[in-house]
Amino acid sequence: MQRFVSIWFKHLTTDWFTLRRPDLRDIAFVLAAPQHGRMVVTAANPIAEAQGITEGMVVADARAIFPSLEVLDDKPELTIALLRLLAEWCLRYTPISAIDPSDGLVLNSSGCTHLWGGEEPYLKEILVRLRNKGYHARAAMADTIGTAWAVARFGQVKAIIPPGEQATALLPLPPAALRIEPAMVQRLHKLGLYRIGHIINMPQSVLRRRFGPDLLLRLSQALGKEEEALEPIRPVLPYQERLPCLEPIVTATGLEIALKKLLDVLCLRLQQEGKGLRAAAFMGYRVDGKLERIEIGTNRASHHSEHIFKLFEQKIAQIEPALGIELFILEADKVEELSPLQETLWAENGGLGATEVAELLDRLAGKWGENCIHRYLPAEHYWPERSIKRASSLLEKPGIPWRTARPRPIRLLAKPEAITVTAPIPDYPPMLFRYQGKLHPIKKADGPERIAHEWWLEGGEHRDYYEVEDEEGQRYWLFRSGHYDAEKNNKWFIHGFFA
Repeated sequence: MQRFVSIWFKHLTTDWFTLRRPDLRDIAFVLAAPQHGRMVVTAANPIAEAQGITEGMVVADARAIFPSLEVLDDKPELTIALLRLLAEWCLRYTPISAIDPSDGLVLNSSGCTHLWGGEEPYLKEILVRLRNKGYHARAAMADTIGTAWAVARFGQVKAIIPPGEQATALLPLPPAALRIEPAMVQRLHKLGLYRIGHIINMPQSVLRRRFGPDLLLRLSQALGKEEEALEPIRPVLPYQERLPCLEPIVTATGLEIALKKLLDVLCLRLQQEGKGLRAAAFMGYRVDGKLERIEIGTNRASHHSEHIFKLFEQKIAQIEPALGIELFILEADKVEELSPLQETLWAENGGLGATEVAELLDRLAGKWGENCIHRYLPAEHYWPERSIKRASSLLEKPGIPWRTARPRPIRLLAKPEAITVTAPIPDYPPMLFRYQGKLHPIKKADGPERIAHEWWLEGGEHRDYYEVEDEEGQRYWLFRSGHYDAEKNNKWFIHGFFA
């Protein structure tokens, strides 16, 4: 007997953003992408949905409904990447896991549920662990993929449909639960067919003639009259090497020898396949059954065993052998392609491609943490706060060139800080300003450079920037917010420092 589980992630991408930015947890935000010259909402978190903001809405209309809405740039390939990772994670519950674009997974749970004590604890275990990870998930189990999909998204009562009762479960659900096109759903509604129960007993010839073969196919698949094929994911085989020991190892020297042997074998394999590791773990299984584990990461893919050994060497002291370790495992958790062009970079004398630079950064990150090193690239924004973005790796190339038409400060404040300014007449550079209690008389100034607000992302006034130099030779980047107005106090800010 075949049994299937359909898992629905209603807020997949917004959940992912919330996990990485906890400050978004209690605010309304959406993801947006350009479509035909307009920014369109591609996903909304639950708080935004409660305000009436939905997918497909123009960002400007969404802001009209909720002015304080936070808008973030969507990542085009994020959904498929997340679903694949979650599908691989679900392999602990079934040998067959498949992606169900664009917001779900399908698991073949046949013969698996007894390992968790039955279907109910099996499904509960999956949902609880997904929710603990931070994802809003719903799931259902049935004899067919179609019925499980329909109940997971439209069901109101129970999530586990007993064997052979898929027809009963489908009767109260809307036609959209059959995975048909929205246009076909509208045609059914115009004819007063608002539930699957209204069409399930109609003659097949009538359904085919009025609505085409798609509706009949989906109905037959949901009822189990026609098989539906799954395309399971194929997880990448792990880059892992194992070293069992005849006698338990208890000394630091023994740990180092085991690590070197495993590194030589693993790095040779990576070299032959043209790959390098970006993250690796060295594990030791103790005689008492406990696991000792240390991890390292690199700024770029590497299969140089000596360099990787030095990274692990800093952390070997964290391993406690106790009565001894009887099995060692070295696993490359993250592996990337290492092209022949990258190999030539090891011969360079300087720059980001130099071996010495990459290895120095690895040692610094291993000693003080990965968050102590940052590299930035230009972003496609004119607004200064958005004009740079953090690079994902040492060798990531910028998508656009750095803008050099106007000078920019070597240090840009994450948030402009308010200052008091004295200016002779409107639109003239300031004569002096006070910052953090210190008065700075201005000797030289250049400007203004007007930078307009990115109105398609958020509202706000433009800025008029000035480059100024005080009597001590220090140079600053100042701006006035909005047009000069004699009836109100114009707000001035400091935004950066030049060399």
